[in-house]
Amino acid sequence: MRLDVVTIFPEYLSPLDLSLIGKARREGLIDLAVHDLRYFTHDRHRTVDDNPYGGGAGMVMRPEPWGEALAHVMGAGEHGAVPHLLVPGPGGVRFTQAMARELAAEPWLAFACGRYEGIDERVVDEARCHMPVTVVSVGDYVLGGGEVAVLVMVEAIARLVPGVIGNADSLVEESHEDGLLEYPVFTKPPQWRGRGIPEVLLSGHHGQIARWRRDERLRRTALSRPDMIARLDPADLDARDREVLAEVAEVQACGGSQTQGTQFQADPPAVAD
Repeated sequence: MRLDVVTIFPEYLSPLDLSLIGKARREGLIDLAVHDLRYFTHDRHRTVDDNPYGGGAGMVMRPEPWGEALAHVMGAGEHGAVPHLLVPGPGGVRFTQAMARELAAEPWLAFACGRYEGIDERVVDEARCHMPVTVVSVGDYVLGGGEVAVLVMVEAIARLVPGVIGNADSLVEESHEDGLLEYPVFTKPPQWRGRGIPEVLLSGHHGQIARWRRDERLRRTALSRPDMIARLDPADLDARDREVLAEVAEVQACGGSQTQGTQFQADPPAVAD
């Protein structure tokens, strides 16, 4: 996968040299190039912003440097190939795990990191004449610039590229992969500061472990993200799933809340070998 990022702060993207993404870059799985927007300016001050038309607070990024920068990025494509341009912005579509998976299947993505009050709207309109463009929001809050959002998106997308994660099975039951949050995880030692781990995880009974993990995913999601539970297809829920959700709903209706400490003590129902 090829990734291009245009920014006025190239150093902001340096974390992408670390950990799994950095390893994937060194192994040739990810080809990432960071472009300094100021390189495409032509005045002595390397100006990339100006006052907004109509007045108001803040500055707006000028279209000329962006036009040249995006043309430069597109010019690297072979045989007429163009990237899918992603523009981080609070007014965009919500970035989700499903979107990350779709984008991970694309061969070439480009990111435009805005700053100040944003990029002149004509840049996005012009870019749509030459390549697919999506304005993307990573959440209902405002950041100082697009770089942080790009770090989030690149991490979420790149780790789904085949070969980046050594054990692909670890991606199967992650939070949001199938509409549920992930189950709690534990490791050695079995006792720590008076706290143990669920006995079922020591049982070696794979069926009961799988059922416990499914129960915990349902509980966590119902407690923390009821909106995700509402989006589940009832046809995908078995009798035990419905029983777990009913238990959570009963506790909440009584004004209580299930804490992680109490969830972990519950034994799963018997599961046949």
